[in-house]
Amino acid sequence: MTTTPAPRRVVVVTPNPAVDITYAVAEQQLGVTQRVQSVVRRAGGKGVNVARVLESLDVPTLQVLPLGGASGTWLGDALAADDLPARVVELRAETRSTVAVVDGIQHPTLYAEAGPTVTPEEWAALTTELRRSLQDASALVISGSLPPATPDSVVEALVRTGHDAGVPVIVDVSGTALLAAARAGATILKPNLDEALEATGAADLASARAALLALGARAVVISRGADGLTAGDADGAHEVPAVPGVSGNPTGAGDAATAGLVAALRAGATLPEALRSAAAAGAAAVLEPIAGAIDLAAFHRFIDAPAASDPIGATE
Repeated sequence: MTTTPAPRRVVVVTPNPAVDITYAVAEQQLGVTQRVQSVVRRAGGKGVNVARVLESLDVPTLQVLPLGGASGTWLGDALAADDLPARVVELRAETRSTVAVVDGIQHPTLYAEAGPTVTPEEWAALTTELRRSLQDASALVISGSLPPATPDSVVEALVRTGHDAGVPVIVDVSGTALLAAARAGATILKPNLDEALEATGAADLASARAALLALGARAVVISRGADGLTAGDADGAHEVPAVPGVSGNPTGAGDAATAGLVAALRAGATLPEALRSAAAAGAAAVLEPIAGAIDLAAFHRFIDAPAASDPIGATE
């Protein structure tokens, strides 16, 4: 009897997870008491959203994340209830919450707590847990904000742990952490345009991309919202424009694009081919009311769109 080996999972690190709370109201108004029509609470953070979308694309995942306090316990239980495998490093401080206010009219309003203080010992424990978790992994994704006062050395250590395990490392962070990930030789950096410009101090997209590549990143994928996705590596620049006619909730579209990118690369796609998958996933996420989900039928429809005469890109 032959045994089919289990598919290799993508390990996802969310440095600053959150209890995501979404309030639906009739119309957002400042300074006015508003009746909440519905409430959704779920485990969140950019990496958690990436893992959810990967799982919906039949890519097995394992999350490694720091959780603390009552909110951290709730978040861990929520991941288990959603059948999202996770290994938890316990914190003394409380896991944060975020609140999104949506009305179907205006762009959602997001209130995001900064997050807990994580000690050097807790970061070391996370890196140790990550090293164990990367056995038989196919890729490492590091995605999301960092808790206050997190040193850049933490991101560098996470990236190098992935390299030591021999897996590609895809990083979606911002600020000086983005530069640290580049210096550590991230396989792919995936900032949005504003994050790339802010971190590098560059005046334009091409200069920002060149700066990140010069620091040591092997490839840079930059999302530009309605203007689509662009990427650069040693082979040159690649671009896909936005999927036309897509509107809805843009929250989490960038995370879905990361998942689409990783899923395609894991399946052996070239970087230009993976951009199409990222674009399709990002656009399909806009059609869903909650971050961490995509419209699968739309995703496959966008993927099947003609590539040469009518290329597609991400909406974020």
